[in-house]
Amino acid sequence: MRKAFRIVHADLSPGPRFGGDSQPEKQDCLHRMKYVRISPARNEATFIEKTLDSVTAQTLTPERWVIVDDGSTDGTAEIVENYLSRYPWIELVRRPLHLDRSFAGKVHAFNAGWERVRSVNFEIIGNLDADLSFDPDYLKFLIEKFSEDPELGVAGTPFTEDPDYDSTRDSFEGENHVAGGCQLFRRQCFEEIGGYIPNRAGGIDWIAVTTARMKGWKTCSFPQKRFRHYRTLGTAEKGAVAALFSYGEKDYYLGNSPTWELFRVMYRLVHRPFFVAGFSLLAGYCWAAMRRIRRPVSRELMRFHRREQMRKLRAIFSAVLRFKKIDSFHVATAAQNRGSL
Repeated sequence: MRKAFRIVHADLSPGPRFGGDSQPEKQDCLHRMKYVRISPARNEATFIEKTLDSVTAQTLTPERWVIVDDGSTDGTAEIVENYLSRYPWIELVRRPLHLDRSFAGKVHAFNAGWERVRSVNFEIIGNLDADLSFDPDYLKFLIEKFSEDPELGVAGTPFTEDPDYDSTRDSFEGENHVAGGCQLFRRQCFEEIGGYIPNRAGGIDWIAVTTARMKGWKTCSFPQKRFRHYRTLGTAEKGAVAALFSYGEKDYYLGNSPTWELFRVMYRLVHRPFFVAGFSLLAGYCWAAMRRIRRPVSRELMRFHRREQMRKLRAIFSAVLRFKKIDSFHVATAAQNRGSL
């Protein structure tokens, strides 16, 4: 029987690093694959109820869902408490109020959740942001993908945002990247990559997914479904232009190739907000380069990342030269399947 709910008060310590068919057969495998979710949440009162309603409506519920309230002051924890008595597999962990809202802080909150589930028997673990929603069979769909492919290390789906953003159409990350808002990892993969790496400036989800791919795991964003993200990426505590500047900085310290960044800037120049988006991105990248910000990624990971970017560029140019429409979501895997490096 699953544990009864409880509210746990946690300290601010960073926490541990991680170490260490036929239809009946498919259903049996699916039932054996248990999963847990961890949701760091800070001041998410506006949207967290949408996430709570989505998870509690799932046709395949998690063994444990730990929501870590990271010092919220807007009633986030109180909203979660309303669900605890009805859903004993939800657990609330409270961390004390602190002034630091950074991506490293998010990792520390996630690790507080990890402490609550590490003794649970499960095969799949994932981060779930507290400002999104999805349909009732969303998580079952993803768990089935893991059961079908033992080499799949990270899985998720594309996402949409207001007013009409769709990551399959409006991003060149492609199907090999899994958006950080809703990531599922095979436990073995997650432990092998060392979990999420605390980095104040961001990119923690990207580092995790790319490291998994570098280590030989398959990573895939399955386009058959979407999750809905209610807050524009990067704007939790800043405006859209400032967020783009920060993305430019992040592009530098995550090791983006200068050639790739140039074309990324050109692409952004002709998308809203016109010109401002591209110049903000470029300014952030150049500012970080001039300051020589210390990169949180290894040289090995940076080389791997740049090889992938160059493969994407070659695929894009190949499509242009053949007067074909560029499929931004599948462009990298199409090139890989043709054997281009």
